[in-house]
Amino acid sequence: MDYHDQRTDETILTELGARLTSVRLSYNLTQAELANNAGVSKRTVERIEAGQSAQLTSFIRVLRALDLLDRLEQFLPPPQPGPMDLLRREGTRPKRATGSKAPPSGPWIWADET
Repeated sequence: MDYHDQRTDETILTELGARLTSVRLSYNLTQAELANNAGVSKRTVERIEAGQSAQLTSFIRVLRALDLLDRLEQFLPPPQPGPMDLLRREGTRPKRATGSKAPPSGPWIWADET
């Protein structure tokens, strides 16, 4: 389903309901069995599959019962830091080498005196 076009909320709910129905049937579950596994009423499963409005917690319970909860990560991935956030976290980078801070060992001599 392409969500970039101007579909209505009802169209999207209908499509999601149809997809959940497909998954439920592929598991060979009745609506009553899915409702029991999800801890929701059969009417709630009917409403979701029909593309009607339902509580988000009920939808999550149905996804969990169908073993689809991990797909929410794809649906809504965690926010990524922006470029400016990455730069702030990095701190300032050195612009030139400072050399070794360790003192030389032994007395200092000219290179041509060796």
